[in-house]
Amino acid sequence: MIAESWRAARSSVPPGHLDAAGCNVPSDRTLDAVVGHLRHEREVGGYRAVPDLHASRAALAALVGAGADDVALLESGTAATAALLGGWPLPPGSRVGVTRAEYGSTLMLLYRLARLRDWKLLELPVDDDSRLDPGGLASVLAGGLDLVVLSHISSHRGVVQPAAAVGRLCRAAGVPLVLDVCQSLGHVDTGGAGATAYVGTSRKWLAGPRGVGFLIVPGLAGGMDAAAPALGGHGWVRGEASPFGGHGRVREEAPPFGGHSWVREEASPFGGHGRVREEAPPFGGHGWARGEAAPLAGAARYETSEGAIAARAGFGVAVLEHRALGPAAVHAHLAELGVTARRLLDGIGGWRAGEPLDEPSAIVTLRPPPGVDPEAAVEDARSRAAEASLLIGAVPVSRAPADLPTPVLRISPSPGAYQEDLHALARVLDR
Repeated sequence: MIAESWRAARSSVPPGHLDAAGCNVPSDRTLDAVVGHLRHEREVGGYRAVPDLHASRAALAALVGAGADDVALLESGTAATAALLGGWPLPPGSRVGVTRAEYGSTLMLLYRLARLRDWKLLELPVDDDSRLDPGGLASVLAGGLDLVVLSHISSHRGVVQPAAAVGRLCRAAGVPLVLDVCQSLGHVDTGGAGATAYVGTSRKWLAGPRGVGFLIVPGLAGGMDAAAPALGGHGWVRGEASPFGGHGRVREEAPPFGGHSWVREEASPFGGHGRVREEAPPFGGHGWARGEAAPLAGAARYETSEGAIAARAGFGVAVLEHRALGPAAVHAHLAELGVTARRLLDGIGGWRAGEPLDEPSAIVTLRPPPGVDPEAAVEDARSRAAEASLLIGAVPVSRAPADLPTPVLRISPSPGAYQEDLHALARVLDR
């Protein structure tokens, strides 16, 4: 029923599409919403053509037990993560827990923030499948943590992290939890985690257009703000004389680290002691005048006044369609597809599944056969799959440099995937 409903909403689906974890197939209504909004902007002007996305924000937030005002829309999951963590008010010396399986872009950001702000990154204990060990996490929390960052499902491995258990432990310890749901929202159940913040994207399991990411921050904690204030998420307060020679101009207070350059003493973020020192401010010694840019209420403070509004309109439609399909039914169907694919493909042509065969997710990764060049094997398999009209993904080591020793193939069927396509892929890999 789920498969038929999903296909019925799409008059044209690329044959053999098995890459929902990369970029899913939007529905006809989602596509029409994007194009229709662009036409509306052309007719009345971009600033007048503002869509009402309240119902869509509410439906998105409800997937994690939050409200419409807790949602901020940005251009990608990576941008949302940078806005959130870049503005997080953690003092020097703070300890941030992260697993070795964390997404490459998030690790890059955390490494830089650790150096600039003198944070210490602690590697959280995982098992052989890179699944976070709740008992080990409890021990680390007892030793003192200030923040936990966790991907619910990684980009390179279809293992579902125990988010609900992690959330309970973090709340009991009074430690904020940032849960990356880019690969899980619309795919598996994301309720019950009780995270401080969620980071996600439109284009994967929710089947929205590219160019939209989101933050969900239920009940913003004191001091939380975007990495940099911007019109759209902030307003001016207090008009005073400008330091640049004008009169009666509003003055902005420098955001953290804004208006300055940094000199770093390089050191490993995991267990290192990288420190920063502040150089003289620019503008001939004047710097920024004292004043304030006040954030708007709720998660809106993370938004700017510009964005791909047509894509957001399409994303809103995709979220409402997901709700209409029934999230629980979608989750169960995707889990079944993933288990079917793993049992079928594991061992074919020497390729081995990168997660337990019965893992309840539709992300299936395959490690290259032994004794071959892994990069060449992955590229050859993708090419042969494309010749057979099958679209599959590949994950480079850079996606998870601390956890992924070689590139892997990634198969991620959407709810409307055909069993025949999985069998066709098995024939390709068995050559």
